[in-house]
Amino acid sequence: MAESPVPVAGMLSFPVRPGSPLVAVSKRMLLAVGLLALASAIVYLDRHGYRDAAHPGKPLSVVGSIYYATVTLSTIGYGDIVPVTTAARLVNTIVITPMRLVFLIILVGTTLQVLTRQTRANWRTARWRSRMAGHTIVIGYGTKGRSAVRTLLESGTAAESIVVVDLLSEAAGDANAAGLVAVAGDGARREVLARAEIGSARQVVIAVNRDDTAVLITLTARQLNPCITIVAAVREEENQDLLRLSGADQVIVSSAAAGQLLAISAVRPAAGRVIGDLLDRGRGLDLAERPATAAEVGAPAQDAEGTVIALVRGNDVLPADHPAARRLA
Repeated sequence: MAESPVPVAGMLSFPVRPGSPLVAVSKRMLLAVGLLALASAIVYLDRHGYRDAAHPGKPLSVVGSIYYATVTLSTIGYGDIVPVTTAARLVNTIVITPMRLVFLIILVGTTLQVLTRQTRANWRTARWRSRMAGHTIVIGYGTKGRSAVRTLLESGTAAESIVVVDLLSEAAGDANAAGLVAVAGDGARREVLARAEIGSARQVVIAVNRDDTAVLITLTARQLNPCITIVAAVREEENQDLLRLSGADQVIVSSAAAGQLLAISAVRPAAGRVIGDLLDRGRGLDLAERPATAAEVGAPAQDAEGTVIALVRGNDVLPADHPAARRLA
């Protein structure tokens, strides 16, 4: 058994359970030895039913039984030891012959494993495509992409509903090791996004390192799925409007956000810690988004259950004390 292969560019790759080649080879060897021992025992129990040309008139010895079992399982035999009774021939037909086939399968197990792995991969791909819908595609599995995936998982998103796309096969392999489906390829190419089933995806998170690449990916994703939600990160603030014009619903300026957090932490350390706490989901403070309940409709946002800090109405985000937030809809 070979080590887990590196994902092939442009192909879907699934999470794999790592296995040791030494353990796999050892298991095959033990199975082969076990078959040989079983065949030798069967032959020895019926040792009077065989004729040995080297020892005519004598039943098979232990060594002779092992020798006959070995040459019979590995080849078609040499003819120096042959079954002569009906029982011995029957045992060879219905027991030893099937064991020979299993023994040969073990010997060519590596080739069969490759074929089996390919068949299993095709089956898993077809099954995955038939079931995948409403999933999230994360393009770029670097620092930002891994952080986005970690936050999605902590927010309750199932690992099975996240697909990672990265240009580097090694990054796709890392995603597989983390339990995610991955596609190794350029996220700006239509065929790569098609393999990630972008047509049925719910949202795309673009976390690549180049702003021009983010623009190309956004244009391609929007063309392939006009209804998908696109969230993209850019390094330079001047490219923010370009991403929005390309079809991104939300644009995060990574350098500006980091700079603002640094400044807030320097000027107002406590406020900086609160913001950092909000970003670290699952510890301390958490932000949650939910629709207004029927009982809350018509009431002020400040009277809603929990601590309301903002109201989302259409495409606008309003503070809880905004005049429009006096009546929830």
